[in-house]
Amino acid sequence: MAPDDLWELFERVVPPAPERPQGGGRRRHGDREVLAAIIFVATSGCTWNQLPPGFGPSGVTAFRRFTEWSEARVWAKLHRLVLDELGARGELDWSRCAIDSVSVRALKGQLTGPNPTDRGKNGSKIHLLVDRNGLPMSLGVSAANLHDSQALIPLVRGTPPIRSRRGPRRRRPAKLHGDKGYDYPHLRRWLSLRQIPHRIARKGTESSQRLGRHRWVVERTVSWLSGCRRLHRRYERKPEHFLAFTAIAATLICHRRITS
Repeated sequence: MAPDDLWELFERVVPPAPERPQGGGRRRHGDREVLAAIIFVATSGCTWNQLPPGFGPSGVTAFRRFTEWSEARVWAKLHRLVLDELGARGELDWSRCAIDSVSVRALKGQLTGPNPTDRGKNGSKIHLLVDRNGLPMSLGVSAANLHDSQALIPLVRGTPPIRSRRGPRRRRPAKLHGDKGYDYPHLRRWLSLRQIPHRIARKGTESSQRLGRHRWVVERTVSWLSGCRRLHRRYERKPEHFLAFTAIAATLICHRRITS
């Protein structure tokens, strides 16, 4: 079963079950049972038809509910709720955020492309922005051949307004770190116009090793994401389903900070 505190947050974002005016039909499996099955698929990497019988709902039922909730943006809302809980407790550190990406192989579907770092094999890329502790706050998915620089603005803009222990909600990093893939004048200007101090390695003139003293946290987050085995390779045809699994992984990472 899903943990009690995570289930309480999930209840706040899950849409109500559709009514059947005509009556009849099979009993609808409880949302908590289905949530546990979906988390099992995300963390174990198994296919939907490999769900153990102990979960109750079949793989078909779990996939249908997963699709239904993905369309309703339930996973993004749940991730934001967990971030709000962390922010209210003062667990988010905005003082030095970092941005990076990781590529995974993809079988087929939209937002896939030849991966220049994997001999041109088809793949997708996960983009993420994390706080100083490595907690993922903003996520995105693209084809593997999309340059990292094109994801910076959407990631910063996509950071939700998150609760703080004191004062108003916050969504702007106090400082943003990035590697040489983000070293472009228009990105530096864009960050400066929004009063976001940045530390981006410069191509040809600066070693990435010094920046690595602060960027290792985002690399550690990438390894945390790999704990969600469903992200080792993209099997989903629809990019919104792959993004949903990415949001589930980010939610579980952030939730562990609450329970630790």
